[in-house]
Amino acid sequence: MATQIQTVTSISTSTDPVENLSFRRLPPFPDDMPTAPLHRLSLSALRKTVVESEALFAASKNLGFFYLDLRDDDLGNALIQGSDQVFGIGPDIFDLGREKLAKYDHAAKGSIMGYKGYGSQVVDEKGNLDRNEFFNIPKDDILGISQEPLPQPDIIHQRADLLKSFMTNAHKLVTLIFTHLEKHLQLPPQALTSLHRLTSPSGDHIRLIRAPAQPPSDLRTSLGKHTDFGSITILFNRLGGLQILPPPAILPPGQSPEWMYVKPIRDHCIINFGDAMTKFTRGVVRSNIHRVVAPPGQQGTETRWSVVYFGRPEDDVVLRGLVGEKKYGEEEEGMNAKEWIKLQGLRLRNANVAGKEMGLEERRKLWEESGRGYLVCNNVRCAPFTIRTSSASIRSYFVEM
Repeated sequence: MATQIQTVTSISTSTDPVENLSFRRLPPFPDDMPTAPLHRLSLSALRKTVVESEALFAASKNLGFFYLDLRDDDLGNALIQGSDQVFGIGPDIFDLGREKLAKYDHAAKGSIMGYKGYGSQVVDEKGNLDRNEFFNIPKDDILGISQEPLPQPDIIHQRADLLKSFMTNAHKLVTLIFTHLEKHLQLPPQALTSLHRLTSPSGDHIRLIRAPAQPPSDLRTSLGKHTDFGSITILFNRLGGLQILPPPAILPPGQSPEWMYVKPIRDHCIINFGDAMTKFTRGVVRSNIHRVVAPPGQQGTETRWSVVYFGRPEDDVVLRGLVGEKKYGEEEEGMNAKEWIKLQGLRLRNANVAGKEMGLEERRKLWEESGRGYLVCNNVRCAPFTIRTSSASIRSYFVEM
């Protein structure tokens, strides 16, 4: 049954307000820390009730983020178990060390897959660098779709069956969510799902993230403010750190938007939508700005691990609106998903590539040119949504915050 966080200081549900869904063997999330007003939905209920489906659509429009309770459902239980096992791959990969992992950094080849090293991406207007490392595992390589698979560490090959199972189950969840959205958007059946087929080439991938504990005297942003540029993201994490900036429309009257933590909940995943879905739905589905900072309280003493599944449109899908009429100034002829993902994924990865480090001013300029700062349009704060419409020009679309 759908529930909403009634306050921004704690998780509450109408069915079991004292339910303990914290993570064992980890410091607890601080009770007094304000948290973002995400709806909490149930996968089991989503299969059974119209009310839950309507709640999904509302969450998709209002914030673009929601919790999904995976318990009491076969697919959900498989994702809980699978994500736990995929978490176990992370240490095996990152313990190889940055020197060995560097050969799996494919940014110079124009690919976002493989390894991204610590401190290789600009995170803010000051030119600061990120404080995390991650490894992207492409769906197409694991499922045998790629004609030229990228080289992978041995552990990836050894755990290929697990990764294939997790990817397949995550994609089933993507398909289910899109099926519900098709109905609410009054789109023909498979209008969205046909653009996101498991067996077609796409940028879908698993991302394993490690963010080491930061010195208390020097806490900085781990991952800069951004919107996801794909269609949908399925996130599993156990420590706080993810923050969103809620739009004014969902806040109490008189309350200004401020960064709020998203508290991880055991046996739940966090779902959010990306810019591609905003484009397909002409702004109906929201792609909300978010960032990652150091975990709060005692959680900040721990290394923060995350497992993410990114659902992307098929490579040859052109990013154009499927819902309603074309808006004034909107360009219908857009780039395809493969080009879009490459452009967005690598635009801030030039800060430290192949040992060549940018200076501080160069990094500040790179951030400014990326379009990740706030803009003002029609007297409201807007987040930029940029899409290249030809080889010579970039047009910007804006998602009202």
